[in-house]
Amino acid sequence: MYIMSHLSFIVRHIPNAITCCNLLCGCLSLVFSFGGQPLMACCCIFAATVFDFFDGFAARSLRVHSSIGKELDSLADMVSFGVAPAGIMFFLLLSSMEARGYAVEMYACGWLLSLPAFIIAVFSALRLAKFNIDPRQTDSFIGLPTPANALFISSLAFIVRGDGIAAAIAGNTCFLLAATGVFSFLLLAELPLFSLKFKSFDWKNNKVRYVFLTLSAVILAIFRCSGLAPVILLYILLSLSVKALCHQHKPQK
Repeated sequence: MYIMSHLSFIVRHIPNAITCCNLLCGCLSLVFSFGGQPLMACCCIFAATVFDFFDGFAARSLRVHSSIGKELDSLADMVSFGVAPAGIMFFLLLSSMEARGYAVEMYACGWLLSLPAFIIAVFSALRLAKFNIDPRQTDSFIGLPTPANALFISSLAFIVRGDGIAAAIAGNTCFLLAATGVFSFLLLAELPLFSLKFKSFDWKNNKVRYVFLTLSAVILAIFRCSGLAPVILLYILLSLSVKALCHQHKPQK
């Protein structure tokens, strides 16, 4: 009985332990961002995304859902997909300001003009709070999920390190500020987005998911980490297309 009770306790807290790994990755991402290692910071966010997927998967598989697990998941997501990507965007903006010749020391012009990056953290907090009380978001999403937003921003750090037009655009100060504003808005927008949760694996009910996953695999195979930004844009465009088609075929009253 003693062993069984302890085993039950361990099993019950496996999802929470995975969520804590998500949180730890978010903390490490911040350390790397402010230490001038944005690619390592991005890798930590990638790892946090994996842990974020598996904590929910473990909770469903083990049937150990709990209120504390839900709250812990939101708090971990706030760090890993709210504050951490804001830290990466801050570094990217700071670098772009420095490239333009602005001083980036504390309280200097370049440093202050990089502060809008933390709007991402504010809107992520609002997004997570809204998600927790919105009954419409059980099978789909209203607004861009914070992990998707974090992956888009992380991808920019890899694009900037490349060559060509894409790198020049991604490293441009105006583009980074615009991306910060647009994607912060998308977090709270009344934008219907499909979920990647499979209730079954048949083609009829999962056509959009299969198309998205196939195209995403091709994009990532070609562009690797830099391809995450196009993948997130594809996710948004496919969701909008599905919404438009559903509206078009909706019976008129």
